[in-house]
Amino acid sequence: MQYGICPLSVVPIRTGPEDCSAMISQLLYGEHFKVLEQRRAWSRIRVAYDQLEGWAHNDQVQLVGEETYAALEALEDPLLSTDVFSHICTQDGMLLPVPLGAVVGSAPLLGHSFEGSSHQGTHPKDHLLDTAFLYLKAPYLAGGKTPFGIDGPGFVQMVHKVNGHALERMAQGQSKQGEALSFVEESEPGDLAFFDDADGVIDHVGMILPDNHIIHVHGHVRIDRLDHTGIFNRDRKMYTHKLRVIKKIQ
Repeated sequence: MQYGICPLSVVPIRTGPEDCSAMISQLLYGEHFKVLEQRRAWSRIRVAYDQLEGWAHNDQVQLVGEETYAALEALEDPLLSTDVFSHICTQDGMLLPVPLGAVVGSAPLLGHSFEGSSHQGTHPKDHLLDTAFLYLKAPYLAGGKTPFGIDGPGFVQMVHKVNGHALERMAQGQSKQGEALSFVEESEPGDLAFFDDADGVIDHVGMILPDNHIIHVHGHVRIDRLDHTGIFNRDRKMYTHKLRVIKKIQ
């Protein structure tokens, strides 16, 4: 078994071993993974944090030994960047920009240094909203996980990750976590609302805000109204997502 780490700002994870394959997620700086299959130019990997599997280009990742991987796995509370973006200083003195939620605690293993704002451990639930607002206006990007491009499940996963709480990567998996609530009125700010399509498949997720509002990704990270029917888009003056279930994650 081989192991690796992300030495760059952001690296795409794709459905197949080619550049034209769809991006299903991203590796952020410092995230580590197992190599399940290695080819000349691509490797199929399993991300340690959320167990997502996909393909990464070999030129964009760095292999590490089993002992290094074990040391990363032993860290219960990794050190994460907390600014929208900050910088890593590389061995040759170059500045590498890294996004919110990058695992900057891995910098010494790569011969890098970091002196920006960071956090490790868990924050109380009310901190989730502060983190969520840092992503406002971030454009929608399928598979994205950063303030410069993000999708719905990536958004709620990263908000929770920065605050020390683990969520799965995809909306369907996230909807199986936590405790289901019967009514919108039972929810608290920070709870998650899930929405389904015409076939009953959960395809959207957002975070509940005070006063019957929700922050979610629809074109970009935005705030809309939420009621028992679903999300009412204030710009389009119509419902855009049908409510399926509300979950209390913590």
